Amino acid sequence: MIKIHREGFKIILIVTICVVLLNAVLYLYYPKNLIYLTLSFLSISFCLFIISFFRNPSRLIPEEDRAIIAAADGKVVVIEAVHEDEYFKDKRLQVSIFMSPANVHVNRSPISGLVKFFKYHPGKYLVAWDPKSSSSNERTSLVIQNEEHEILVRQIAGKLARRIVYYIEEGDDIEQGEEFGFIKFGSRIDLFLPIDVELKVKIGEKVRGGETIIGCFSK
Repeated sequence: MIKIHREGFKIILIVTICVVLLNAVLYLYYPKNLIYLTLSFLSISFCLFIISFFRNPSRLIPEEDRAIIAAADGKVVVIEAVHEDEYFKDKRLQVSIFMSPANVHVNRSPISGLVKFFKYHPGKYLVAWDPKSSSSNERTSLVIQNEEHEILVRQIAGKLARRIVYYIEEGDDIEQGEEFGFIKFGSRIDLFLPIDVELKVKIGEKVRGGETIIGCFSK
């Protein structure tokens, strides 16, 4: 049975009602002809897509010391050393994960620790793979600190994603793999890691939030 994320309950209900009403009207005016069959198929397919988008599968968190796990499902589109300007003000290893509308959009914490910093930024809606989206789009910045390290996780809205949802505040404690947010309909997650992290992924690799190990701290 598919587990549905709480962000999907309202929209799934609305879409389902609309699809049922549409198909009832179509059946009255175009019973069993090509128009009815085509529009019925398309509307039901759309409804199933919405249900699939808001799925929230259980994940088995890896038990490995020093591991940093993926914050979201998707494809690794960026791995590069960059100067992180918002919080660290120094060189960090950026790993970016692009989420297509077909991916699970639950966002999970890469490590356990304290939410040391959190900020929401309104912004534009450039396509999520545009390098400028990391600093120009609507986004949140979340810094998690454990006993030895800090990492920054950035939720970025894309061209289709017009709402970022987050469930944490500065000062909260968070567990590795715990859900901290959701981005609707296509988006991106940036991780800013210590420069000496031992990477376990490569460009183009598909990852699963809460399960795939992105890298390991050096100590």
